Amino acid sequence: MELYTPVIALALIAAGFAVFSVVMSTLTGPSRYNRAKVDSYECGIEPTPQPVGGGRFPVKYYITAMLFIIFDIEIVFLYPWAVAFDQMGLFGLIEMVLFLLTVFVAYAYVWRRGGLDWD
Repeated sequence: MELYTPVIALALIAAGFAVFSVVMSTLTGPSRYNRAKVDSYECGIEPTPQPVGGGRFPVKYYITAMLFIIFDIEIVFLYPWAVAFDQMGLFGLIEMVLFLLTVFVAYAYVWRRGGLDWD
């Protein structure tokens, strides 16, 4: 049980901070609400009517988001390699070159297909 004590303590601190933040914002925040404050996207501009279901997003939006995630994951894999570079030796270097080669091939493919064009 003593192995889990720091984890439990951190969870209790996080939960306490969350509850404290919600309670304090309720107590100290303004309580005068009007139609503009309750409306979505409070910016002073009257909202335009939206179609039922919220409308459709272009597929390009989702493709760009997936590309962003893929190339961010590449960076996540580069950090441990950079930290343990001395211990892995030539094997680690060859494996990372192969990994980067596949990522750059994917990058070139996306670039060639026009996936990075911002119209």
